[in-house]
Amino acid sequence: MTTTTGTAAGHRLPDFPWDSLEAARARAAQHPGGIVDLSIGTPVDETPEVLRTALAGAGDSPGYPMALGTRELRTAAAGWLRRRLGVTLADPLGADPSVVPTIGSKELVALMPTLLGLRDGTVVIPEVAYPTYEVGAVLSGLAVRRADAPPAEAAGIGLVWLNSPGNPHGRVLSDDELRAWVTWGRAHGVPIVADECYATLGWEVQPRSLLHPAVAGDDHTGLLAVHSLSKQSTAAGYRAGLLSGDPVLVRRVWEVRRHLGLLVPGPVQAAMTAALDDDAHVEEQRERYRRRRERLAAAVRTAGLRIDHSEAGLYLWVTRDEDCWTTVEWLAGLGIVPAPGSFYGPAGARHVRFALTATDERIAAAAERLTA
Repeated sequence: MTTTTGTAAGHRLPDFPWDSLEAARARAAQHPGGIVDLSIGTPVDETPEVLRTALAGAGDSPGYPMALGTRELRTAAAGWLRRRLGVTLADPLGADPSVVPTIGSKELVALMPTLLGLRDGTVVIPEVAYPTYEVGAVLSGLAVRRADAPPAEAAGIGLVWLNSPGNPHGRVLSDDELRAWVTWGRAHGVPIVADECYATLGWEVQPRSLLHPAVAGDDHTGLLAVHSLSKQSTAAGYRAGLLSGDPVLVRRVWEVRRHLGLLVPGPVQAAMTAALDDDAHVEEQRERYRRRRERLAAAVRTAGLRIDHSEAGLYLWVTRDEDCWTTVEWLAGLGIVPAPGSFYGPAGARHVRFALTATDERIAAAAERLTA
């Protein structure tokens, strides 16, 4: 299925979706046990000591940081990609960089069409998608097309976004699906960019990176991948992300970023280096999310709701087979606030998204209310 959602005439941004939840939050807050807000996937656990120590140790940072990233950070990033995702980059320290740090991943997603120099045409995003893909197209004056498979007609398409594991639904693209996009993108000269921020959080399947040799082959021509430390390292406040892949495309992005002064602070680069070199804290946090997922998923099913996809990532994609806002209202009566699926496109209109990024106590409270 392919849908087109119109052009970005006037560069008018959509309303910020979460503002529309104010009434549901107000109702949920009246619950005697307090609100359980599962609508936003913001980490709540402590940032690991390995990051905090490195950040503090680099606190004497009087000079401007490099947009390219320190040699230590790029080396650590390449090592992490190889060790955790099976991805081998072209020379990360070469004249044409194959990896650079970014100020988190959201600003990168929003600015990607601009950073790649797109001036007209269409951006393809998933049928059910994180809203910022569309926002980035709007900011660049581009049209948006929603598609989960390569379209037959490529005319005017300047960029394709993939998201696996997907936000909000936790769907993981198969190797065949990823390869189909790679083949299509290379045939038509269209960059394929994969948002893989939840790549280390596979539950029922192991997510595969777009840059993995089983998908991309021996080189990364035309391909980019976006990664983030926000969830795996509980470091959303650090704004720590990575862009890697085709050195030609990475260089194009890097050149624009340094002109704009989009620089990851030096202490944050030091913290990223330490985090990317350490797997232990990632596994500890993953175990926390696994326990929360199991408890909440069991309660959701006991309450008679269905969970679709959700095989990876930090969300449960839940439906009562009704309009999502009807489900939001019902849950608000239990003191629980999810994100309505309509935030993520028309195809999400009968689902809600539960985030697993609440405390153990709040997840337990939600489970008890759903099964009471």
